[in-house]
Amino acid sequence: GGRMRAARLLGSGVFVRELLPQDLKLELEMLTRGEATEMAAYLAAVVGHAHARQMSDAQRRDWLKLLRSSHARSLDAPGWLWNSVVELVSLHEAAYLEHCRRYALEAA
Repeated sequence: GGRMRAARLLGSGVFVRELLPQDLKLELEMLTRGEATEMAAYLAAVVGHAHARQMSDAQRRDWLKLLRSSHARSLDAPGWLWNSVVELVSLHEAAYLEHCRRYALEAA
C-alpha cells in the first residue's frame, strides 16, 4: 500500500517497503522450537563462515575437527555462550526501544 514503492536497482525492478518500528522487532518468544533451531543454525553458519575466512587451511581443518568432535545434542550450553546470547538479546531490546523513542519524537 502506501508504504511501498516500485523502483529500479542496478537495472532490475524492485519493490521498496518502509519499515515501521514494530516491523523491526524480533519476537523471540513467538518462534517455535523448530524456527528457533533453524535461526540458530543459520546464524551459527554465518559466524562460522566469517571465522573460517580468517584462518589458514590447516587451522580450518583443525577447527572443524574440534567442532565435529564436541557437537552435543543437549541444550546445555556453556555458560559463556548462554551469557553472550542473553546479552545480545538484551542489547537488541534496548536498541529497539531507543529506535521507538526516536521515532516517537520525530513523529510528534
